[in-house]
Amino acid sequence: MSDTDAPHLTVTFITNGMKVVSAPVDSNLLRVSLREQGGIPFKCGAGLCGTCRCLIERGRQHLDAVKPKERRHLTDDDIANGYRMACQTFIRGDVAVSWTPRTTPQGPDR
Repeated sequence: MSDTDAPHLTVTFITNGMKVVSAPVDSNLLRVSLREQGGIPFKCGAGLCGTCRCLIERGRQHLDAVKPKERRHLTDDDIANGYRMACQTFIRGDVAVSWTPRTTPQGPDR
């Protein structure tokens, strides 16, 4: 079965103007964001830095299990409220995700 024949799901990047993209089932959320310019912030992509922390606003039931690397950055309350690390999260159905946008330093010369 080719990638175009595989079942697809939709990802809505709420913080990025409600951008909606299609992705194969069992896709990594951060990789979908990178491929489709979804905008989820990241640095390492390996669960070490915590930069890709995001809130799954819809479709939490379509996620895989929380990984030990995520527990280094997320409390039990965070997880219960729908926060995940995008680099560690695989999606199996439609989801909508938001995050705190990165701010860039604004100095007098910028």
